This record gives sequence, structure tokens and C-alpha cells, in this order.
Amino acid sequence: MVYDLQLTAWKWPFYLVRHPFEGFEDLRWKKGYNMKVALAMVLAFFLITVAQARMTGFLFDTNYVKVFNVVPYFSSTVLIFFVWVIGNWSLCTLFNGEGTLKAICCTSAYAWLPYMESMIIYTVASNILLPREGMFLTFITILGLVWSIVMMISGMKAIHQYSVPKTLLAIILTLVAMVIILFIVVLLVALFQQIYIFFYTIYTELLYRFN
Repeated sequence: MVYDLQLTAWKWPFYLVRHPFEGFEDLRWKKGYNMKVALAMVLAFFLITVAQARMTGFLFDTNYVKVFNVVPYFSSTVLIFFVWVIGNWSLCTLFNGEGTLKAICCTSAYAWLPYMESMIIYTVASNILLPREGMFLTFITILGLVWSIVMMISGMKAIHQYSVPKTLLAIILTLVAMVIILFIVVLLVALFQQIYIFFYTIYTELLYRFN
């Protein structure tokens, strides 16, 4: 491990892509976590996802929508990211994980850089390649996703100081926790919607009677 490594906040994510195993140990030792960089990368992930949906070449575009809605893309990127962070922090606190909320957030954001890069390559190349060359795009996407997953596992292992089996178990349980959290959020939204409708009905009824 290179403990005398000196990197600026913006260089850490790209260093981790090249060194996914010892890099996160270096990051933890140097305390190189930067929330501004992490949040910027989450925003970039959202924008890249939207750009891919809108700018993919028509030969490879499978999104046949008449009215574009940005909410699903926000939910599948920004919302899911923070649910993951909260779920992992809550779970690993119970399992004696050493990672802080800031460390989990930064590590998770940095880990998705390869997948983001593959999305950019996919979007640009889809406007150049022919359909018979689509296997190249599939390969790039899978490679970026797999590399990001490897980085996520390595990052979670480093910040929580877990063994590999315990890291994998923590990730699986975090995914379960995410489902539970999202289910509770949906229930709360439905509940508040019903409460709003109830009071709004009373309000309109009173206005009708007094008028």
C-alpha cells in the first residue's frame, strides 16, 4: 500500500479505477474522502443516464416514449444511491463496520465511475456503429458494470474492515434493507397522500357550505 501517496480530491476516483484493491485501503488511510466530489459524481451519474436515454443512436435506442419524464431516471440514480448509502450505514453499524456515513457515500460514488465511463462510450459509439457491431457496446457496458461491482466490493471491504465473505453478506443484506426502506417510503407517501386528500375534501366541503 502506498501510504505516502499524494492525490487531489478529484484524482482519487481515477486512481481507484486503476487500483481497485489496494486503492481503497490507501483512500481510507489517507482519509481522502471528499463529499463535494462524491455528490458531483452522483449528479454526473444522473445526467449521464439522462443523456444516454436521449442521445443514444436511433439504431440502438429502445426507449420509445412520446413524453420524456426525468423522474424515473432521478429515482433510479440519485434516490437509489442514497437509499443504498443509508441502508449500508444502518446495517453495518449493527455488524461492527468501521465505515462512516461519509466514507460509505464517497466510496459508493467513486465505485460507479467505470460504469459511468462505459455509459458515455456507449452513447457516443451508438451514433457511429452499425447494428451488427452492437456486441462491442454490450461488451463495454458489461465491462464497466463488472468493474464497478468489483470496486464496490473492494471499497466496502476496506472501509468496514470486513473479510470478503462478510463483505458479500453485508452487500446482500444491504440490498434487502433497500427493498424494505423503499417499501416503507412508498407506504408513507401513500399515507400522506390519503391524509392530504382527506383534509382537502373537508376544506372544499366547508367552502361549499359557507358559500
